[in-house]
Amino acid sequence: MLFSQEIIQWYHQNKRDLPWRNTTDPYIIWLSEIILQQTRVEQGLPYFNRFVAAYPTVRDFAEAAEGEILRLWQGLGYYSRARNMHKAAQTIMQQYDGIFPKEYNSLIKLPGIGEYTAAAIASFSSNEPKAVLDGNVFRVLARYFGISEAINTGKGKKLFSKIAEEMLDKANASVYNQAIMEFGALQCKPQSPNCAVCPISIGCYALRENKVNFLPVKIKGKASRDRYFYYFIVRDQDKIAMQKRGSKDIWENMYEFPLIEYPIAIDLVQLKETSIFRQLFGSDCELEVISTPKKHVLSHQNIYASFIEIKNFNHLKTKKKVWNYVFIKDLDTLAKPKLIFTFLRDHIICNN
Repeated sequence: MLFSQEIIQWYHQNKRDLPWRNTTDPYIIWLSEIILQQTRVEQGLPYFNRFVAAYPTVRDFAEAAEGEILRLWQGLGYYSRARNMHKAAQTIMQQYDGIFPKEYNSLIKLPGIGEYTAAAIASFSSNEPKAVLDGNVFRVLARYFGISEAINTGKGKKLFSKIAEEMLDKANASVYNQAIMEFGALQCKPQSPNCAVCPISIGCYALRENKVNFLPVKIKGKASRDRYFYYFIVRDQDKIAMQKRGSKDIWENMYEFPLIEYPIAIDLVQLKETSIFRQLFGSDCELEVISTPKKHVLSHQNIYASFIEIKNFNHLKTKKKVWNYVFIKDLDTLAKPKLIFTFLRDHIICNN
């Protein structure tokens, strides 16, 4: 197949030297694949190195505390990935005697592993002939074959899966899968692909029909909802109040400042008049805005976060059971969302 051969030849000449490409260990490959989901390689590489150093084996990962895993993960976002990794590692210890599976049919059953990740691990670790389909592959196939079916529909996924399997070099599944993903990442990029030196440009429908910027097609998802967070900086000498976020919402089991979430944006005067504020802080304290609303974009959510310091606050009288007063010097030991981590870096830590 000329298409597959050209892609593989391009890969051998242009591939990046990445650490997970120098192993067939399914555990190491799994770490890289999950960390790099919706994450650029440049951003994900330091995290990969830290996780390999902290947890060199799946047993080490399984036996780690969830809080420690989340702390190492902070800044990557999509924290459910880290929680599912922990569950998957524990499942491997319980059901596979600590031996990380290489077969697609076993991998697909593990928490947090979908069709793409199972195919990637299976092909990279044991050359199992399973075609991968990630954003890069969707883009290459859509442009080359002129596929206008949306990639995020059932019909579209079925069609792309069929074509991906047909193009797969089954004897060299590992190399081909890595090659087509790298080709999409470096050559057939989302914006300004380098079509002038593309080795498969002669057969490319999108280039021929001037539709490079229109493929692949993706149907827009539901609109994001807005949420308004008012975080409160409550200091007690060299300590600061933190609370652990509950379950069934973003940032589960991670630490943040005392929080009031309000359905609309309000000013400080309106905030002090709310019943929930009075329950938390009474009516005698003073407020000082440290940071005006910062927009933090999540999947289908826009968080507008304000950071407000509470002054003249009677800690002994109104200290809350849900708060933990943590030494400021120990804040780094807590797993925190990127929003909180960034604020601490820019304000609290720098000022103490």
